[in-house]
Amino acid sequence: MKHGVRTVWRVDVVLLRWPAEQTRRAELAGAGRPRLLLLEDGAAPPEADDDLEDWIRVPAAEGDLRARVEGLRRRADAKVAPSPDLDEDGVLRLGSEWVSLPPVEARLMGALLERYGAVVSRDALARAGWPSGAPGRNALDVHMLRLRRRLGPLALAIRTVRSRGYLLERGAADLAAEVAREA
Repeated sequence: MKHGVRTVWRVDVVLLRWPAEQTRRAELAGAGRPRLLLLEDGAAPPEADDDLEDWIRVPAAEGDLRARVEGLRRRADAKVAPSPDLDEDGVLRLGSEWVSLPPVEARLMGALLERYGAVVSRDALARAGWPSGAPGRNALDVHMLRLRRRLGPLALAIRTVRSRGYLLERGAADLAAEVAREA
């Protein structure tokens, strides 16, 4: 049975002019909202003690601005979104959704979850998937493909990091597209 994920963990980042909007900055900080301060010419940056706040001097390149906003979104999503959990029966849960994993894929997922959001080498995955000795290169590729397909309902994605390994992360863009199709 296919389970559908209906929630998109996409937090809006508020852009504020600094120092002109100091009062609003304090209100948003109190509410736990992510903020990007646009530093006006000659303004000193504020002291940073909140990982939901960043700043950039304006004028700024559009790509730089997008990168800062996306970084804040990811940090905010991590605070709001539940973390995936794998139990001893091979059931992977994220929020109210779940998928059942066969033993090899459950061991591979365990290795990915240990380093959630970071790259896991092919060698480390092979050792995790086949503790008594790894089969050929194709076996890992086939199981990673199957695992990727199983993760669809959970809005998780396994990304290939060329020449290094694999990375497990939230698949927010894929989830947003799925929710839009269902609406």
